[in-house]
This record gives sequence, C-alpha cells and structure tokens, in this order.
Amino acid sequence: MCSPIKYFTELTDPRIDRSKEHLMEDIIFITIAAVICGAETWNDIENYGRYKESWLRQYLQLPNGIPSDDTFKRFFSALNPEEFEKTFIQWVSEVAEMTKGEVVSIEGKSLRVTREGSQSKWAVHIVSAWANTNRLSMGEVKVADKSNEITAIPKLLEVLAMQGYTVTLDAMGCQKEIAEKIIKKGADYISVVKDNQGYLEEDVKRTERFCLPLEE
Repeated sequence: MCSPIKYFTELTDPRIDRSKEHLMEDIIFITIAAVICGAETWNDIENYGRYKESWLRQYLQLPNGIPSDDTFKRFFSALNPEEFEKTFIQWVSEVAEMTKGEVVSIEGKSLRVTREGSQSKWAVHIVSAWANTNRLSMGEVKVADKSNEITAIPKLLEVLAMQGYTVTLDAMGCQKEIAEKIIKKGADYISVVKDNQGYLEEDVKRTERFCLPLEE
C-alpha cells in the first residue's frame, strides 16, 4: 500500500517554526492510522500512538516522541481543511484497488443532526463518491446547501481517478459541464433526467417510445 507520507509532506504547515516540535507528516500519519483502527477522540489518537510507537518508528522520524492529544487538536484546528481534503482524496484514489468497470455513485446528502436552531438554517450537506463493488468512499466534498451541489460535484470529480468507471448521478448532477468532465476523465456516466434541463426529459421520453418494440 502506498504510504500517505509522500502526499501530506506538501501540505501547508499552519504552525510557526518555533512551535514545530513534531513533524507534520508524523502527526498526520499517526492520526490516519489511529482513525482507521477505530480512534474517535484526540485522546484515543495519542494513546494509539504511544501503544504503537515502536511500530510507528519504522516509518516515522518522531524526533520528540508521540504528540499529545492537545497537539493533535491544535494542529488539525489550524490546518486548511480544503487542502487536506484534496490531498486525502488523491491518496485514497491511488491506494484503492478498483475493479474494472467499477460503478461509482455520486450523490449528496444532508446531515440533519447538524442543523442548528431555526429550521431556516441549512444543515451540513455532503457530496460523496461511493465505489459500489469495493464498498469504499473515494471522497467527499462539503457544500453549504443543496443548491451548491452542482458546483461541488466538479470539484470532487477533479481529484478522482475514474478511468474505465461508470459514474451514476441523480438529477441534480444532470449538467452538461459535469458530463463533459466525466468523459474527459475517461469514464462513462448514467444520470437521472428530470425537467431541469429544458426539453431533455421530453426528448428522452419521445426516444423511449420510438425505441419500444412493436406489439405483435
């Protein structure tokens, strides 16, 4: 498996030089490994690092040992989330062994528990790419609300390796620009068609009737 270290060394380190007791790539590697193993809190991540320190030293420098839970928290609070997200997706896309002809579903979902206060406020909305055969999330992009899904999908497609895949989308993703981007990435697409693209739905229905076999 390809190590994430080579990807994350190019991230912008948010810390000032005098506060860098731990290498950025060490912090990120420990965090990813800990979360994969079930860590849910910063304290869990620190405990994982200390328990696995001898193993981690095979891959990391750890000049000052394992960072504290506060160090993990402060680092990720300051890290640019969009830059990290893009790099993380690129890493996942490379390490994933995708089945030839994989079907990747692009869809958006609102996280209702993230809605705050008045119902007039938007909940957090996520657009994700799900590899159906391998049951793997290839990446996610957070958007402000569902009306922004059209602009979020191209951002997600940009960082995904999709050569030979078939991408499925709901009606929100039925856009010329999105279809063109998928084709340029070497993939096919299947999209739900509704009345949000002029006469396209009517044209599809007319074509469907024309192609139906004649009754005997």
